Amino acid sequence: MNRTIAIIITVVVALCCLCAALFACIFGGMIVAGEPISTTINGETTQQVYPPTYGFALLCLSVLFVLVPVAVGFFTLRKKPAQVETIAPDEPLPPAA
Repeated sequence: MNRTIAIIITVVVALCCLCAALFACIFGGMIVAGEPISTTINGETTQQVYPPTYGFALLCLSVLFVLVPVAVGFFTLRKKPAQVETIAPDEPLPPAA
């Protein structure tokens, strides 16, 4: 894989995941704190308080969203290990001692 393409993929994944992590962290913190979440649909505004369990789940999800770009960066940008030299199939095996 071309190194430039790997860097571009890493940056795109990082931006997408970090934006999602930011929103999940903000809303998770609001839910855990007991803040009401306001929604407006067709001009009608409603406020609702969600259980703190939802907030803790969103906070855990935001941690996972931060770990995804780290893993993608590690696996796409690391140097490949050197190839191990193998015995050719037509050579006889050494005697076991």
